[in-house]
Amino acid sequence: MKKILIANRGEIARRVIHTAHRMGIETVAVYSDPDANALHVREATQAVALGGEASADTYLRTDKLLAAARATGADAVHPGYGFLSENADFAQAVIDAGLSWIGPPPGAIRALGSKAGAKALAQSQDVPCLPGYAGDDQSDERFAAEAARIGTPLMVKAVAGGGGRGMRLVTDLAQLPAALASARSEALAGFGCSDLLIERALLQPRHVEVQIFADAHGGCIHLGERDCSVQRRHQKIIEESPSPAVDAALRERMGACAVALAQAAGYVGAGTVEFLLDGAEFFLMEMNTRLQVEHPVTEALTGLDLVEWQIRVARGEPLPLTQDQVHLQGHAIEVRLCAEDAHFRPHTGRVLQFSAPPATAFERAAPGALRFDHALEEGAEVTPHYDAMLGKLIVHAPTRPEAIAALVRALQGTRVLGLPTNRAFLAACLQHPVFASGQALVPFLAEHAQELQRLLSNNELSVHIPSALSAIFASNTPSDLPCAMARPLRLRHQGEVHAIAVRELGGGRLLVEQAGAEPVTLQLPQRGVHCVAVGPRRWHWQTGGVDGWAEDASWEPAARAGAAGGAAELRAPFNGKVVALPVAAGQALAAGDTVVVIESMKLEHSLASPAAATVAELLVAPGQQVSPGQVLARFAPAMQGAPA
Repeated sequence: MKKILIANRGEIARRVIHTAHRMGIETVAVYSDPDANALHVREATQAVALGGEASADTYLRTDKLLAAARATGADAVHPGYGFLSENADFAQAVIDAGLSWIGPPPGAIRALGSKAGAKALAQSQDVPCLPGYAGDDQSDERFAAEAARIGTPLMVKAVAGGGGRGMRLVTDLAQLPAALASARSEALAGFGCSDLLIERALLQPRHVEVQIFADAHGGCIHLGERDCSVQRRHQKIIEESPSPAVDAALRERMGACAVALAQAAGYVGAGTVEFLLDGAEFFLMEMNTRLQVEHPVTEALTGLDLVEWQIRVARGEPLPLTQDQVHLQGHAIEVRLCAEDAHFRPHTGRVLQFSAPPATAFERAAPGALRFDHALEEGAEVTPHYDAMLGKLIVHAPTRPEAIAALVRALQGTRVLGLPTNRAFLAACLQHPVFASGQALVPFLAEHAQELQRLLSNNELSVHIPSALSAIFASNTPSDLPCAMARPLRLRHQGEVHAIAVRELGGGRLLVEQAGAEPVTLQLPQRGVHCVAVGPRRWHWQTGGVDGWAEDASWEPAARAGAAGGAAELRAPFNGKVVALPVAAGQALAAGDTVVVIESMKLEHSLASPAAATVAELLVAPGQQVSPGQVLARFAPAMQGAPA
């Protein structure tokens, strides 16, 4: 194996490049048009343009990927995660082209890549599974009958794929038709397959997964577990190992089941068996037949390079270790830094400033050290074509409290300006008493997200005015000479406008007056405040662990400046494609009724009416691309007798 084509992009492509080069193996990067200047393109030995923007035209095109391998003389393909990493037909096409496939055999992917197939195989190996239905009859009528048999709560799941897409919780059978329709749509868009299954849902479980590794000589071991219970929209944002709820005996039982399932499928390579843990009982969720996003957590605890293991196993080598030679040391936690706001809405844009605390990249974090796997740099463009993850921060420490504290410091020391990120939200999650005590279950964010969002909002409000003024005056520092005239300003913050008066005192000092508050003297520039302009009168600022946006509304008409967008219009909060319009002009709406469904960054998002109203006008159509701030619908006051 002399040259590996990496059929992926971003952080995972850089991750594979790093290990391959360390092993003396050349690499080939592939890229879409938006990724032409990306870091993975510049770091690989060679790079090949795929032509096109969307995943369907680039990273999901088997013909283009194999043509790139032929053109560059690559003799192996690494799929990373996502895209075609769990596509058995792609794996077979790579093998048929005479290339080495750095992944499990196509037969194992087929057997385990389908959640339905994995459950059937697991039951043959006495691996615990939840009751459910995963048959060929995909009609709504059959699902309704099976749901009545299983009872609620139940979970609707896409048979193919992963990443939380195509999953819907049903707590009342009346919700089932809408859940099936929505899950089918998301599954078809994300995986090209609309098949679903349903199974009994556990409402207070942990999500615990076991990393396994197998070679072509019959060897198969596990490398411990990862607790991935902190999730939004069924997608993980915090992962840790060891799980606070797993002791040595439970680890041995779960590991034995994971290994048995892999061996029954004839598995080779890296894989992850995911379980729901309910007390001392665990039940199979699915098996991911690829390297996981959160694999650095296991690398930190074991001191191993799992990408190197993948390459060695693909070359036909036996596993380097036996089960009794695997030792887990300390505690590791990973957080996923995403381009999204505190309400989990994805955002696109350009990274205008980026700096990170001292960290290794793609190397095992020694105890007390930070690892930051990412593809970030100033000027990088975050597009709507791919998911919202920007990178992963991983800390390895002797104890769990030390790991939490170090990761909070790392997040506070990470600067990403130009678009919203969940940096502050992640730090707030880590410090929440429920997570800090090791008691976070899968519903953690469902139960505490609003509380965390209020905390972040209050933290931002407490420093908003001085930080906003630092941003506004960043390119125009107050004069050394005092000025008797006060400058009126209206600053918009989270939809509300704050009227203040600013008087220059000289020496870079400002006197800030606001109705109902004592005057405050500020010395500019404020220490520790970083900011960039993101528009003519709009700035993004960060200070410590707080992120905020400053908008000067002083030149707007007073009526508009005082509005928060209001219930008169519904605007797109991010880039995306309209996939559904479940309402019609003239229809009466209650507050919270869905008006438009937008697909962005591989997920569907329902945009609701903010208040009781009547649909006056719909300004978009299914299939239409929309941009942030675009008006999607206009409302009239609720008609007499309309739902409240």
